[in-house]
Amino acid sequence: MGLKIGKFEFENRLFVGTGKYSSYEVMQQALAESGCEVVTVAVRRERLVDAQGRSLLDFLDLKKYTILPNTAGCFSAEDAIRVALLGRELLEKQGNPGAGWVKLEVLGDKKTLLPDPIGTIEATKELVKEGFTVLAYTSDDPRSAVRLKEAGAASVMPAGSPIGSGQGVLNPLNISLCLELLKEGDPQFPVIVDAGVGTASDVSIAMELGADGVLLNTGIAHAKDPVRMARAMKHALEAGRLAYQSGRIPKRRYATASSPFEGVISYIPGE
Repeated sequence: MGLKIGKFEFENRLFVGTGKYSSYEVMQQALAESGCEVVTVAVRRERLVDAQGRSLLDFLDLKKYTILPNTAGCFSAEDAIRVALLGRELLEKQGNPGAGWVKLEVLGDKKTLLPDPIGTIEATKELVKEGFTVLAYTSDDPRSAVRLKEAGAASVMPAGSPIGSGQGVLNPLNISLCLELLKEGDPQFPVIVDAGVGTASDVSIAMELGADGVLLNTGIAHAKDPVRMARAMKHALEAGRLAYQSGRIPKRRYATASSPFEGVISYIPGE
């Protein structure tokens, strides 16, 4: 069963960013290896054009990928709303099916890049009124996550750890609580872990907790070999999802023998 967010539906649950790569050519190869169907793009002009004046959009196969515009770099609800509207207009002109949804980021400050909970809720409400399918980036605070769903977000995206930190899922308990509360009475509500992924095991951990998907960028783009890392992330997501669906054994305080002691025939030499 695929992942459904509003009117958008995909088989692959890995969302990959397009920033921070050494070149657009490396980005192309990494995206292909990741197997992703959704790529996130910051729609501010300075983030769309490289030093040679080339547009990032020219290096994306729009028949293969659905673009998820994001409001990266916005520090107020007003700015995020303006950038979201700009992104929708840009993609509508290109006829891209990504027009109409947005990954919403409203950050609190440039040092921590932690989300501003009040600004994010304000922007979510306004963008929903504007007809957007909103995927709202938030901290791993369960109550903030629930508030965003109540504000109309079609998906909530709790952070595993700070953006670009590579620290992985720092607080699995909080992510689990986010999943539990967001899915109460609505088990199909999509929850995507976003931010902080450093390596493949981080993706597996997020999926084993029950996340519906993972969004990452730096973990691939800044790896020593981004293309190989993209392939690793692909397999990690698949393994984590399969493990979650299989149901892990409970953790126990003491050892449990793999082979039963009952019925074992004792043998004493000489008897």
